[in-house]
Amino acid sequence: MAPPDLGSPSTFVLLRHGETALTPEKRFSGSGGADPELSEAGRGQAAAAAAALSAHGDIDVIVTSPLTRCRETAETVAARLGLGIEVDEGLRETHFGAWEGLTFKEVGARYPDDLKAWLGSSDAAPTGGGESFAEVAERVAETRDRLTAAHRGRTALLVSHVTPIKTLVRLALGAPAEAMFRMELAAASLTTVAYYADGNASVRCLNETAHLLRT
Repeated sequence: MAPPDLGSPSTFVLLRHGETALTPEKRFSGSGGADPELSEAGRGQAAAAAAALSAHGDIDVIVTSPLTRCRETAETVAARLGLGIEVDEGLRETHFGAWEGLTFKEVGARYPDDLKAWLGSSDAAPTGGGESFAEVAERVAETRDRLTAAHRGRTALLVSHVTPIKTLVRLALGAPAEAMFRMELAAASLTTVAYYADGNASVRCLNETAHLLRT
């Protein structure tokens, strides 16, 4: 028996924003603290990603997180591709509460019990009203379903952050929550996931950074 014709998938090309001043220091930078702009290095990374996506040749729509670093990255790509930009709140980074702006080591020194709980359970939230990974996953899954329905058969560039992108990959793979800590996602990296009409997903690449080596 022939397999069912599922048609063309909705394809998400996931672009992490370029670096900010906080990125090299590996500080928590979510949606609950400062809203940093791209650094000079980050602007260069955005331009390199734009060149790679122009060569890619099949981006139909650009959707971005509302945070400045993503909007700036998206604007650089949009200018190169001649496309407009949609802003979607569902693509914003995790709210890291009192951890915003701190390094992992600083969080461990100030809030050791909370950090241990966060590392051990997707239901644990950062100190001071942050979002748990479980809450982020619920938000991201709703955003995924809405955008795949809106762009069925098209290729959408989603400009977002570490946690939403890793969450989309984890959900596509059916991986447990702890898989979040086992993925590397560089600034301005590209990841691609295709979604089919029967609900299945295919991760086509993860953390592609070859375009950054040419900058």
